[in-house]
Amino acid sequence: MNPTLWTGLGAGLLAGALWGLVFIAPNLTPDFTSPQMSAARYLAYGGIALALALPRWRGMTAGLTRADWMTLLWLGLAGNIVYYVALALGVVLAGAAETSLIVGLLPVAVAAIGSRDSGAVPFRRLAPSLLLAVAGVGLTAWAGLSRSGVAGGGWQAQALGLACAAVALGCWTVFAVGNSRALLRLPGVSAQDWSLLLGVATGAEALVLAPPAFLFPMTHHAPSAWLRFLAVSVAIAFGASVVGNALWNSASRKLPLTLTGQLILFETLFALLYSFVWDRRWPGLVEVAAIVALVAAVLWCAASHRTPPG
Repeated sequence: MNPTLWTGLGAGLLAGALWGLVFIAPNLTPDFTSPQMSAARYLAYGGIALALALPRWRGMTAGLTRADWMTLLWLGLAGNIVYYVALALGVVLAGAAETSLIVGLLPVAVAAIGSRDSGAVPFRRLAPSLLLAVAGVGLTAWAGLSRSGVAGGGWQAQALGLACAAVALGCWTVFAVGNSRALLRLPGVSAQDWSLLLGVATGAEALVLAPPAFLFPMTHHAPSAWLRFLAVSVAIAFGASVVGNALWNSASRKLPLTLTGQLILFETLFALLYSFVWDRRWPGLVEVAAIVALVAAVLWCAASHRTPPG
């Protein structure tokens, strides 16, 4: 048993458990828009990250070059700001099921890129686990369609929504690959410190998103609604962004890119589990099949990495 493999898998699982909370956050703050939630989450992420980083700021940033800061900025833009906005628009215009089906192709896209790395497990050995991943995501989308139906608005809205989902897929694929390679390039920066630095960069970018998000349209909320909104935003920022991203960075540093891509399925899995708790119901047969397929996909992919690639 390779301890690095299993600690990396554990870190990826915990990151997915925290990221899955993002999918129930809108249920807790239904009076606020997706851009408002995105802006508040990443402003809080930036603020918390800056507060945690300030005592060690000189040591954390001493070895960083201008190119490294540019990497942090585009990673924050692609993997956080643009991804979240595109995902939210995809859900509104095309429906949650269709959007999850497209974004769920992330493991395939990341594994296809990672299989070209030197010494990586070849794509043919990953194919069975990737097929299981696609099957699991497809079953998740099917279950979503059967419960809520397809979003309305005509074919133009559907097409735009699917395009937004494709943008979200591209953004997180670029983020997963770029973030993993940046961590390998900077062994002197810990996974936790990289998460904090990414938070500072993303928070600065969220300052640009916040004014239009909260000023247009201008809406009024009760003080209790604002308190709940701020509490949820800070909790998600700390749990999903600060801690979750640090765990993801740890997994990215310990595991090959071909396996890291599969770990994104844990986010889908935990989002499903949390939705069952929120709805106070047991999963249906199709949903059970989706969960089994997602878990089997990750385990199969992990097994393919336990022996030297050939």
